[in-house]
Amino acid sequence: MPNPKRKHSKQRRDKRRTHDKAVVPTLGTCQNCGAAIQYHRVCPECGFYKGKPAIKKEVAA
Repeated sequence: MPNPKRKHSKQRRDKRRTHDKAVVPTLGTCQNCGAAIQYHRVCPECGFYKGKPAIKKEVAA
């Protein structure tokens, strides 16, 4: 296995790792209730996905 002849600098190492950063998920609004949701996910507030009920949510009474 080849080994490096010289030590790579911290700057060079960090440049290589720039694409591994965590990114904030893109948020949209629910068409049914207007809550902030991630794209391609069921709304946690009302249970709708693309304007149709996907899961049954119990209403707090």
